[in-house]
Amino acid sequence: MNDPRTVLLAVCLVATAVAGTAVTRTVFRTVRALRAGRPDPTRTGSPGRRTRAVLRQVLGHTRIARSPVVGVAHWFVMVGFCALVPNVVLAYAEVLDPAADVPVLGGWGPYELLVEIMAVGTVAGIGVLVAVRQLRHPRRTGRASRFAGSRMGQAYFVEAVVALEGLGVLAVRASGHAAGVKDLDPWTAPVSAAASHLLPGEPLLVSALAAAKILVAVTWLAVVAAVPTMGVAWHRFTAVFNLWFARHDDGRPALGPARPLLSDGKVLDLQTLDSETFDPDTDPLGVGTADDLTWKGLLDLLSCTECGRCQEVCPAWGTGKILSPKLLVTGLRDHALAGSAQPGGGSPSARDRPLVGPPGSGAVLDERALWACTTCGACTETCPVGIEHVDHVLDLRRHQVLSLGAFPAELSGTLRNLSARANPWGRPAAERTAWTEGLGFEVPVVTGALGADVEYLFWVGCAGALEDRARRTTRAVAELLHRAGVSWAVLGAREVCCGDPARRVGDEFAYQERAGAAIALLDETFAGRARCERRIVVTCPHCLNTVGGEFPDLAGHYQVIHHTELLAQLVREGRLRTAAPPRPTDVPQLPGVPELPGAGPTVTYHDPCYLGRHNGTCSAPRELLEAAGVRTVEMPRNRERSLCCGAGGGRLWAEDDEGTRINLARSDQALATGATSVATACPFCRVMLDDGVTSRTQDGAGGRSADVRVEVLDVAQLLLEAVRRVDRPEQPESSEPPESSEPPESSEHPESSEQPESSEQPARRHPA
Repeated sequence: MNDPRTVLLAVCLVATAVAGTAVTRTVFRTVRALRAGRPDPTRTGSPGRRTRAVLRQVLGHTRIARSPVVGVAHWFVMVGFCALVPNVVLAYAEVLDPAADVPVLGGWGPYELLVEIMAVGTVAGIGVLVAVRQLRHPRRTGRASRFAGSRMGQAYFVEAVVALEGLGVLAVRASGHAAGVKDLDPWTAPVSAAASHLLPGEPLLVSALAAAKILVAVTWLAVVAAVPTMGVAWHRFTAVFNLWFARHDDGRPALGPARPLLSDGKVLDLQTLDSETFDPDTDPLGVGTADDLTWKGLLDLLSCTECGRCQEVCPAWGTGKILSPKLLVTGLRDHALAGSAQPGGGSPSARDRPLVGPPGSGAVLDERALWACTTCGACTETCPVGIEHVDHVLDLRRHQVLSLGAFPAELSGTLRNLSARANPWGRPAAERTAWTEGLGFEVPVVTGALGADVEYLFWVGCAGALEDRARRTTRAVAELLHRAGVSWAVLGAREVCCGDPARRVGDEFAYQERAGAAIALLDETFAGRARCERRIVVTCPHCLNTVGGEFPDLAGHYQVIHHTELLAQLVREGRLRTAAPPRPTDVPQLPGVPELPGAGPTVTYHDPCYLGRHNGTCSAPRELLEAAGVRTVEMPRNRERSLCCGAGGGRLWAEDDEGTRINLARSDQALATGATSVATACPFCRVMLDDGVTSRTQDGAGGRSADVRVEVLDVAQLLLEAVRRVDRPEQPESSEPPESSEPPESSEHPESSEQPESSEQPARRHPA
């Protein structure tokens, strides 16, 4: 035992045993906690596809690589962390015998070069990530930093350990070369060989450095075993599993249709719920306590690395609201592991705290954060470890609404309107056909089953039928379908709400009630038709998502297409011919905005969240803009990364009175492009952006005077103008909106006078 190498080895073995025992204990307790989660049997199908998807995401770094520098740096850190594990194992042998090497591969040039590259890449990668963290530190940019609220000390600890491991590999190789016990060619180990000239030729130094490498590694193990909530460390082990158990077996983010309300792993049908036998302890409605989380929900929480990418793209956080998807997840994680199920132990009483409550109530989450979410899905889409933030928000809301009856007062009238009048505005059913007046052609209304010659049922939707600005979109789509010779019909006054607003605010009962009525109506309308022939066209992405994606859970199966996709198909088939407009001559050039070359008006397109991000339709609207002959300029956040308008998640009927209104933030981005018009493909987005652009232009934002009109239009309106130009001689074009060529709205209920059925529910106030 007087041999220093023997002493070093004994210390390393004891430390390894202690750390190994702690990690093993933590892993077993973590697995036990996950197994205690509620069942979710939908996560294991198609294992081959899941494995391929995980390999593609992990090895390709598909989401982190959106920032190329960070992506490359993180890739080297990840691969280096895995590839250098054999060198840590080798270190035990090097403590006793400095000349020890990896069997078979040791001394082989390509292998030695690979080790060198991994070690250097790991150190360099950590250096880049540390630099990024410092440049974007909250002390520099405040809440604009994606690291705001992250545990910086834990990140520094992990980064230091990884850097020391990489440096340890280089140091052991360099000291071995200096001592003459390791023969390194400069081409296989250029950094180690060069550094060897700075070290003494002492074999004992090799053993000491190898021991230091081991002790750094086991210290890391001991710390993470004691702190199971250290996501920046634990995601190395949990992220791959979380990605493998994703909702979609092809690795897509958990967007589109909402995850159904589950009970014991089965969809809970509230319409047939027996109140006498229902037990809320065994059939929780949503998530009210940590015990209500599914095992996949718990795995989600354990996988969060606190990178803040979700926070960075969240429209609520970005406009000064209390909601941060990152802090929501970490708050739930810390709470879920606070009781006896915590791998590191803890106080069971800590789990008795309510999950959601008002400020100062001691709840885990501030209720303002829960209701600020627009369910836009930007957080879920960008998360590199596959956390399903939107599903967590919906489950929390479901419990608040269904079990506690707790939700913002301004939404109470909206929910009552849905129940009483089958639309969130509380308007009479007779008004659903007001948009058809003055069209110049007859709108076919189906009263029973669709005729065999009808290709599509035009599902107008509540907004498309009842909201004045959305009616213009409905009229444009109807005329385009008529001009293209498409055979279609509408349900007229019989149409009902699909239930999307209710589901997004958490009222699953109201959703299933509305959806059930809609499905019964649609099944009657499509009686005798096969599933593939039950074709529906919609103008609202929320209807697209609900009718096409969520109704199948309730046995409603239809082929639903968004109007931009159908119109793009008609243009490609030559059934809609267009003519480009001349360039406007009276649109002033804005200061600081470069003049855009080409002819025609300039349009910037806003991607609706539920069309682009949730349902992957980004190209069709742009095809229509191209067909219309307009010049387009993109906003910095576009396609799947578009910034929300602020209307989703029931927020269209709620006040946005904290921080900056989200629609104003998006309007600022649109106006900054210098475009003369803003196009979109969603009635909710149109309302929000129209309000926002009007407010900002009145304020003179972006260098615009109040008399310069910036129109917010649906792409169908721009396409209709281009189609009409084929049939009439060209006229000099001004900056007048395309809507000016449409027949005037004949509604007797302008939006400014809209009132919901309930006097307790005020009409949505505009941000102007």
